[in-house]
Amino acid sequence: MKEKITTSNAPQPAGPYSQGIRVGNRVYVAGQGPTDPKTGTIASDDIKEQTRQVLRNIRAILEAAGSSMDCVVKSTVHLADLKYFGEFNEAYHEFFQEPYPVRTTVGSQLNKILVEIDVIAED
Repeated sequence: MKEKITTSNAPQPAGPYSQGIRVGNRVYVAGQGPTDPKTGTIASDDIKEQTRQVLRNIRAILEAAGSSMDCVVKSTVHLADLKYFGEFNEAYHEFFQEPYPVRTTVGSQLNKILVEIDVIAED
């Protein structure tokens, strides 16, 4: 059975999808961008700050599901340009501890943002 996860502490979906879905002990978090949920604006034009805001949004959704960043087992990262990889990785590292989640990082066409991330967590 699917349980919809929603919180005002992360940006509201811009289309017909959920912020997150819980199925049993697993939480799926939709791709999050760097929008600050309080202001509705993109956090910054800096890749590190955008990454931090994306991960704060993900953390808020996980917490609304009763989960945490420590439970993340998989992340998929979309970067507007792979030249940002090093700086992105520095900010990403601030949110995770060993054992790190498995991760796929790809270059993608993103509209007005530098990074988008989705995750799967297992409680």
